[in-house]
Amino acid sequence: MKRTIFLFVVALAWLMAGSATSAGHHLYKADVDISDKASLQRGARTFVNYCMGCHSAAYMRYNRMGDDLGIEESILQNNLMFGTDKSGDTMTIAMQKDDAEKFFGTAPPDLSVNARSRGADWLFTYFMTFYRDDSRPFGVNNLAFKDVAMPHVLWELQGIQKPVYKTVQKEDGSQREVIDHLELETPGTLDSDGYQNTVNDLVNFLVYVGEPAQIQRRSVGVIVILYLLVLLVIVYLLKKEFWKDIH
Repeated sequence: MKRTIFLFVVALAWLMAGSATSAGHHLYKADVDISDKASLQRGARTFVNYCMGCHSAAYMRYNRMGDDLGIEESILQNNLMFGTDKSGDTMTIAMQKDDAEKFFGTAPPDLSVNARSRGADWLFTYFMTFYRDDSRPFGVNNLAFKDVAMPHVLWELQGIQKPVYKTVQKEDGSQREVIDHLELETPGTLDSDGYQNTVNDLVNFLVYVGEPAQIQRRSVGVIVILYLLVLLVIVYLLKKEFWKDIH
C-alpha cells in the first residue's frame, strides 16, 4: 500500500513537472494579490481593451466588478463597457461561435474560470512566451501552448520575440534543435518590466474573475478563525470549572 502511494506521488509530481515546463521551459511566477484594487483595475482595463474582442467572461457582471474593484459607475460605463451594455449585464461578446471557428479554427474559450483551470503561473507564462513562427496562420507560436490558434494580441505592448535554438542529443544518438530561449526582435511600446507588470495585472484580474467571492471569503475567514480562538478559550475555562472537583 505504501509503495502504491509513493509511486502515485512520484507520478503526480512528474506530470506536474511536465506540464509546468512546456517544452523544457520553466514557468514564470505570477505575483497574485487580489486585495490590490489598483492592479485589478488595470487588469480589467487590459482585459476589456485586448481580450474581450474574442473572449467573454460570462460569469462576471459589470456592476459586480465595479463594486468589488471600487470603480464608479460613470467610469465603468465610459471606459469598461461597450455602447449597448448595461451595468447589470454579464461580460459577454458579440462574436458568434460559428464565426469564431471560421476565423480561428476553434472558438475562443470563455475566460471566467480560466485562471482556476490553468493556474496563474501558466497564464503569466502564456502571455510572456509568444514568439514569431511564420509557419502558423497568425505568424506566432507559444512555448506554453504549442501551435496556439490565438494571435498575440499584446504584441504592440511587448514587441515581437524570436526563438533562439540549441542542438540537443536524443537517446538514440540523433540530434535535434529545440528552443533554448526567446529574444526580443522588435521592441514594443513597453519595456520588459512594464510589459511584465501589465501581464501580471491582467493575470491578477483573471484570478479575481475566477472566484470574485474570495475577497469577501478571506476577510470573513479571518473573523471566523478569531471567533473560534476566543470560543476555544471560553470552552477550556468552562471545562476546567466543571471538572475542578473531580481532578
